[in-house]
Amino acid sequence: MHQLPNTLQPVERAISDLRRGTTIVLLGPDQALLVHPAEGASAGQLARLAGLSKNPASLLLTGRRAAVLGLTDNPDGAVRVALAEGMTAETVRMMADPAGPQSEPNVPAVSIAQIDPATRPGANEIGVIELLKLAGLLPAAVVTTVPDERLEYLPSWAESEALLMVELEHVLNYQEIAARTLQRVGTARVPLDVNDNVEIVAFRPSDGGREHLALVIGAPDTAEPVLVRLHSECFTGDLLGSLRCDCGDQLRGAIDEIGKQGGGIVLYLAQEGRGIGLVNKLRAYTLQDQGFDTIDANQQLGFEADERLYRPAAEMLHQLDVAAVRLLTNNPDKVAALREWQIDVVERVEHSFPSNQHNEFYLATKKARAGHLF
Repeated sequence: MHQLPNTLQPVERAISDLRRGTTIVLLGPDQALLVHPAEGASAGQLARLAGLSKNPASLLLTGRRAAVLGLTDNPDGAVRVALAEGMTAETVRMMADPAGPQSEPNVPAVSIAQIDPATRPGANEIGVIELLKLAGLLPAAVVTTVPDERLEYLPSWAESEALLMVELEHVLNYQEIAARTLQRVGTARVPLDVNDNVEIVAFRPSDGGREHLALVIGAPDTAEPVLVRLHSECFTGDLLGSLRCDCGDQLRGAIDEIGKQGGGIVLYLAQEGRGIGLVNKLRAYTLQDQGFDTIDANQQLGFEADERLYRPAAEMLHQLDVAAVRLLTNNPDKVAALREWQIDVVERVEHSFPSNQHNEFYLATKKARAGHLF
């Protein structure tokens, strides 16, 4: 079996640089790309990219976003759009962000002829998209190829230009390694208003990345199927009590129900906004206010309908000695995902709550388009 790279730190450093609006180098097996996030792109940054490479720059979009713009009929993979004359930094930002200050109808016309078919859906481009998603940014970037003559001395050249370099293989394996290296880093008893017998166990990957939490309620018997809820964090619903979703009801309802049944576990997963991050979720809310449903809003931004992964949840359950669960969920994807990672889901326990005028369309969309079982 192929041995995966044993480090996550280069990817975390690349994530940090991208979030600060810095250009990085993504090194593939036979090509290197200069990468700059599209959101916040400026004329000065585009000029610097042009100076670093002799090759023309392109705007890299997900197939989802390119399809929204009418540039492709294939929503999969990634698409590169040539930065032809007139494709300014403002154009880049507008094409990447439908929820930005400029409205969609003002996006300058781009023709199919400006799409570079040779890079669809190339591994390097997929790696760039994955890296942007890991950074919690919009999945769009300005990219250009590092000239071949610089590949022989790429590390020294990148260092001289203050460019962080990250390998494609590290990016593509990041999610798997982060889940596989989760370890317990802290435990404390935290009595809650709905249940005073709760222990919180924190798990962190080996690179010091984001923590996932397990709320162990009561004293679950791990020799039997354990009542479990997989709950993705929701700042607006869980903390603020937002009426746009049912997340707060689901979280508190799960803690209450597990307590009534004598014990179980809530896994609180760091996957805000179905995996697109809080800022992008707010962008999606803006689009929902314009009439898009929750799935279309994510796809307008260039994301899939649901970007979450449940490998970390399975790893946490294994470390808590849980092999079989009764899963509190309406989402059949969670059932399938846990089974894929050798957790026996012996029963799906319905977990739904009354709608309100603010979330009834959201819940109807989850039922009709995402297959949730209410």
